[in-house]
Order: sequence, then structure tokens, then C-alpha cells
Amino acid sequence: MKLPEVEDHMQKAVEATQRSFNTIRTGRANAAILDRVMVEYYGTPTPLKSLAGISTPDSSTITIQPYDRGSLSLIEKAIMMSDVGINPSNDGSIIRLNIPPLTSDRRKDLVKQAAKMAEEGKVSIRNIRRDAIDSVRKQEKASDISEDESRDLQDNIQKLTDKYVSKIDQILSEKETDIMTI
Repeated sequence: MKLPEVEDHMQKAVEATQRSFNTIRTGRANAAILDRVMVEYYGTPTPLKSLAGISTPDSSTITIQPYDRGSLSLIEKAIMMSDVGINPSNDGSIIRLNIPPLTSDRRKDLVKQAAKMAEEGKVSIRNIRRDAIDSVRKQEKASDISEDESRDLQDNIQKLTDKYVSKIDQILSEKETDIMTI
């Protein structure tokens, strides 16, 4: 495994963590909280954003306009069954989600959830590091690279790991600030 390849994998892990953070609601309406909602549409789990137009007309409302009116009740049911924690209101053509203000206890729970997602991201970066270092050690055993080259590569891999773990810490602190801001 080459260094640019390792760095690319680590960057993708940071981006995946960022996408996970986007699904945590912060008190403002954000269509990304619906990214993980899957609707059972004609017997197939389908992402909600494939079945409907999602918009945020104001800071406390999300509107969902299905492309197929027949899927309205399916979408409503999927939102109720999901971990979004908001009850949808259906007026026959549009589903509205009114985002209530977050309580301080709920904010603390969301911070814990974000910390858990950040830890998962760090674990994936550490797994990438482990695989890369194992690859370097195998190359050294096979005499493809010298001991010094091996040590240098392992040091560089560790530096990349530290860099990307600190990036996750940074986006976590930004998310915590976002969640705790009233």
C-alpha cells in the first residue's frame, strides 16, 4: 500500500464521519437528517431522497413532496419508524416535519451520539494504519524494501494517522458547538 493510497483511504474515512455528523439534528431544519431514512417502496428499501423532493422552507420546518402521491403514506410510516424522532404531519400532498427546539438533555445526548460517530471514524483510520503498516512489514520481510525505508514509511503512516484523527477531533468539536448553540 502506497502513502497516497493510505492518505486517500483516511480522507474517505473523515468524509464518511462528516456525512454521519450531518444526520444529527441541531435544532435547525436540515434535510440531511433524513439521509438514512429508507422507505419500503414496492417491496424494496429505497432512500427517501429518491422518492421525494425535500426542502427546508424555514429554520424549523422540513417539507417532503413525494414524486408519486401513492407513496405518501409509505414515506410517513418510514419517518415514524426511523430514528429521526419527529412526527410527520400529512396534508394529503406534502409531509411536514416541524423541528421542535432541543432540550438541554437532548443536546447532551446528541453530543454523545456525535462522539460515538467520531470514535467510529477514528477506529476506521486506525484500521487503515494497521493494514498499511502490515503491508510495509510484509514488503520488508520479502526484502522488497530496506529496514530504514520500512521505518520511514511506518513513521509517515503514523503522521498521516495523527493528522486525520485530529481532523475528526476538529469536526467533532465544531459539531458539538453547533449542537450546544441555542
